[in-house]
Amino acid sequence: MIFQLAVFISSIGRVAIGSFEHLIPIFFAFVFAFFFIRFSIKWSANKQQKALHFFAVFVSLTIIIFHAYYFSLGNYNFKTDLPLYLCSFIALLIPIFTYYRKHWMYEVLLFWIVAGTLQGVITPDIAEGFPTFDYFRYWIVHLGLLIIIFYATFVFGMRPTFKSIFKSVLALQVYVVMMVAINALLDANYFYLNEKPKSASVLDYFGDWPYYIIVTQLILVPYFLVIYLPFYIEKRRKKQSI
Repeated sequence: MIFQLAVFISSIGRVAIGSFEHLIPIFFAFVFAFFFIRFSIKWSANKQQKALHFFAVFVSLTIIIFHAYYFSLGNYNFKTDLPLYLCSFIALLIPIFTYYRKHWMYEVLLFWIVAGTLQGVITPDIAEGFPTFDYFRYWIVHLGLLIIIFYATFVFGMRPTFKSIFKSVLALQVYVVMMVAINALLDANYFYLNEKPKSASVLDYFGDWPYYIIVTQLILVPYFLVIYLPFYIEKRRKKQSI
């Protein structure tokens, strides 16, 4: 029985873009987010805070338990397996934001999550599909982070400013410097700074190393401006209605 299970798991391949394994989690996350946000708006501020914080802790614990389990198997590789990729890194820290709800944290996380996590949702990089732990870990983290930032936006009424774009870009440069140092120390490829991901991604259109890194840096501000655009339009409409 154990041997058959091992053979079955080993036969599970990489998740293909546009497959049921890709689209079904997005559908369920959308439905959950819709009702979670809709009903939370009617709750007291204290209950709203606790609901989001508990959800953030769940997302963070998913990362911690996954890595603890993976480490227990005895084949943990510090060059590839540490939770230092942007989405995993945010997932570890997200309960800090939901507990303190500092606006500067929201300013940074909004652009990081929408820009990075959304790209991970559209072009998933999952080596082993359903029903592996890695599959569930990937979707809980990526879709969970999006739900958290949308909750903060629609339930708590948090909004970025134009300056938030540059705060987020600056914070990202700090993260990049950290990853450069860690990659050099471990001979690793965290944040894909030394090599593009194996799965299809938008980086495939930006050339080989190091050009895709340069192009990514150049389009950061325009990309964040696109994310900010709906908030800018909302702000203008409010001013015009006064």
